[in-house]
Amino acid sequence: MSGVEGRVVVVTGAGGGLGREYALLLARSGAKVVVNDLGGARDGSGEDHAAADTVVGEIRDAGGEAVANYDSVADEAGGAAVVQAALDGFGRVDGVVANAGILRDAAFHKMTPEAWEAVLAVHLNGTFHTVRAAWPHFREQRHGRVVVAGSTSGIYGNFGQSNYGAAKGGMIALIRTLAFEGARYGILANAIAPIASTRMTADVAPPEVLEKLGPAHVAPVVGYLLSDECSDSGTVTVAGGGQIHQVAQFMTKGVTFSEVPTLEQVGDRWNEITDLSGAVPGVNPVG
Repeated sequence: MSGVEGRVVVVTGAGGGLGREYALLLARSGAKVVVNDLGGARDGSGEDHAAADTVVGEIRDAGGEAVANYDSVADEAGGAAVVQAALDGFGRVDGVVANAGILRDAAFHKMTPEAWEAVLAVHLNGTFHTVRAAWPHFREQRHGRVVVAGSTSGIYGNFGQSNYGAAKGGMIALIRTLAFEGARYGILANAIAPIASTRMTADVAPPEVLEKLGPAHVAPVVGYLLSDECSDSGTVTVAGGGQIHQVAQFMTKGVTFSEVPTLEQVGDRWNEITDLSGAVPGVNPVG
């Protein structure tokens, strides 16, 4: 299994938590890693080069290859700079793990436009900026791997996380489109929805639960999705605490009306429309 041996992978938000675990595993597996981290607080404020530098030091001390990058991915220039760090340091880029993120949780009636925009800027826009910078290289070399850090909040929703859930849901929708567009060029795009104990989740579950959810459990899944052997694209995998499963969208058999139905006719057949027995994987009817 060649895995990620010799591949050059960018990991955003790799200065701690899940991103650090991804970077360390990739380096142990023979990849050359760009460790990107602004070094800000959980809400995105501030910056500090120490986070990225420390992980690069760990990788090099273990005999691996890595370079640090400190740009914010929230704007186009930052995303481009992260990918340029791979080109400058190693001459190519083979994969992107879009992991950088911040939290600004609030109930929806208390959600400010500033908190909304800040979270989407890092998660959703940051993914776009970084992957967009790498995409021409992937197309030219007819090989590329994209893994985005989705979330169960983006799949199922979660109280107080309308901004975060919307951003993560958007990232999942993005990789499904990238899977279509990248297929003819050997580019795969998938999402990981981690369940792990990090500073981002420190106050969302009891300590006795979090201690069972070490981020190291998630890293091998990310590593496989980046590997040469992986052939899946457009998938969403939930991983945490030793449990790994995929989630997918399904469609019911539904109802076909020969003419425009009335409101009452729709209501009369609503249970039939929503009956999940016999549901099959969903497809885009206009795709």
